[in-house]
Amino acid sequence: MQTKRKFILAALSAVMLSGTATAATIGAAVTPLNIRSGPGPQYSVVGAIPYRGMATVMGCIQGSLWCQVSYNGRQGWAYSQYLMATLSGRSLAVAETIQTMPPVTYQQVDTVGSAVAAPTISGTLIVPPAGPPLALNPPQTVQSYVVSHPVAPVYLNGEVVEGAGLPEDTALAPVPGSDYDYAYVNSQPVLVEPSTRRIQYIYR
Repeated sequence: MQTKRKFILAALSAVMLSGTATAATIGAAVTPLNIRSGPGPQYSVVGAIPYRGMATVMGCIQGSLWCQVSYNGRQGWAYSQYLMATLSGRSLAVAETIQTMPPVTYQQVDTVGSAVAAPTISGTLIVPPAGPPLALNPPQTVQSYVVSHPVAPVYLNGEVVEGAGLPEDTALAPVPGSDYDYAYVNSQPVLVEPSTRRIQYIYR
């Protein structure tokens, strides 16, 4: 009975990890990754997949890098550039296999006052180098300043993750007494290393 149970579990896993687009795919987050209420940077963050967290990818919008995911009971949309899956024996970013994923569409619930306006996208976030998330732990005084002094938000293609780079024309604001600047990117306040313009910390 135990051998039969192991075989069934193995078979189910093989189906889930196949590239046939007939079943959901399991994707591992290569960095802490937002789950948003819709497929775009303008939508609110409703959850997060931790580093190496395993999320179910139900499908992706064709011609887009946004996929519908489920993690720990939370459903929403994640940016596929930061999800890795094993497909046909190869480990690939889900973004590289969009065509093999079940196609899904997004239907916005349009009730009075709830429609999400598409923002002006002013550039693209630079994908960070591979590696574990950064371990910066800024002091509470920095957080207090950043949160209490919001700046005009900027919206960029991609997702806000640690190590991602900001375009040269993205305005940064100084944090008094700190080596870091800050900005509000895709609705989230972030600390930025000025010389590299890389996101060092995200206030979630």
